[in-house]
Amino acid sequence: MAIEWSGLSPGLLVRLDRSAGQPLRTQLEAGLREAIRDGRLRGGERLPSSRELARELGVSRGMVQECYGQLLAEGYLTSRTGSATRVADIKERPAPVSPVASWPARQPPDRTLIADFAIGVPDLSSFPRTDWVWAVRQACGEVASADLGYGDPRGSAVLREVLAGYVRRVRAADADPGQMIISTGCAQGVNLVLRALSRERGVSCVAFEDPGYGSAQADETVRAAVAMGLRAAYVPVDEEGLVVSALAASGAQAVVVTPAHQSPTGVVLSAARRHALVGWARREGGYVIEDDYDSEFRYDKEPVGALQGLAPDQVFLVGTASKALAPAVRLGWVHAPAPLAGAVAEEKEMSDRGSCTMDQLALATLLTSGRYDRHLRRMRAVYAGRRAALVKAFARHSPGVRLTGLAAGFHAVAPLPASAQEAAVIAAARVRRVGLYGIGAYRGVADAAAPPALVIGFGNVRERAIDPAVAAVADLLS
Repeated sequence: MAIEWSGLSPGLLVRLDRSAGQPLRTQLEAGLREAIRDGRLRGGERLPSSRELARELGVSRGMVQECYGQLLAEGYLTSRTGSATRVADIKERPAPVSPVASWPARQPPDRTLIADFAIGVPDLSSFPRTDWVWAVRQACGEVASADLGYGDPRGSAVLREVLAGYVRRVRAADADPGQMIISTGCAQGVNLVLRALSRERGVSCVAFEDPGYGSAQADETVRAAVAMGLRAAYVPVDEEGLVVSALAASGAQAVVVTPAHQSPTGVVLSAARRHALVGWARREGGYVIEDDYDSEFRYDKEPVGALQGLAPDQVFLVGTASKALAPAVRLGWVHAPAPLAGAVAEEKEMSDRGSCTMDQLALATLLTSGRYDRHLRRMRAVYAGRRAALVKAFARHSPGVRLTGLAAGFHAVAPLPASAQEAAVIAAARVRRVGLYGIGAYRGVADAAAPPALVIGFGNVRERAIDPAVAAVADLLS
């Protein structure tokens, strides 16, 4: 039975060394973990309030709250609304399950790192919590009782109307709400389209950019395509984007592309290639699945319109709120060519009967209120600052490295010397407490001759951490 300490806030001895190079928050987290692991803090014991512990240690309350939040997420602590934070009984915690192979960006963040340059992760701390709470309240107050049933598997008519107008206005798409299907994100959207194309059009081979989504062993979208009986072909990407001539030779009847900001190289599909890709689709009766990746965040150049606007009968436009808001908002959309919109909707119905209506209405409210656009404007400024800090840090510490892919989004590509081994550089950087990731993880076909490079995501890295992190690994990059 756990000891019940008297008083509002039981004391706790934790030593912080301000002369050490380790951040105070890291020291506090490590000290509490160790105290729980070695039994000094037992399961069920109450911890001091964040305010009291902050006062005792002479640190900010926010730092203690962040530390408690991290240990809650890791399972070392438990908490209930209106109750004290307590130590979890870690002896009863289930053994960790080995994760399914996935992209580096989807690994849990390592809080001991100076910086974790994972790709595809937006600034999670900047999620517009106040606006989201406001939108949910608005949606709850206005939703009709009839809309609380299962509803249309395509999604809320309100959100589909709003999204169609949004992509027409912002992405120059040829959009109609009747052809819009709400998904739980980009991955589901692509999978729904592939299933519909396989069933309705007999598509048996789908092409992916290389580098791009990656192999069937590394990416769930490719793995799902193979699981449904499709053959995956890989088409190279160069400085103009997808090599359409290679696509024509691949035998693919559909292709998944990221034309606005190719993932991971960062190149924008050139005008000539855009027209060549549309020509391939019309000539071969093929279909293009446009993953509108990173279209929201551009810096040096004007935004390019969606490819879908050039060939609405051949192109599926797939988007998501994951990068603009947060991956936890499991909402995306597919705009399908009119003859195939019903087939995609049927696949959605068979998959999960439809996405959460209340979240859809909240997103629609954010869009129509202008708060969504306001958040995007703020985040463009945040990412632009981090982008500039990254360029400056490389110019200072690794002037021989030329960063590419910085026109949009929140990642860059840093080439390595031809003799370098990506895995060795990544491992050495991890020892120095910097998370780096190689472009090899995004290749569909292993190619020993492919030039080594790092994909450096700065979306979820604090601006102040960028310079010391680059300084720590500079000698590994040249």
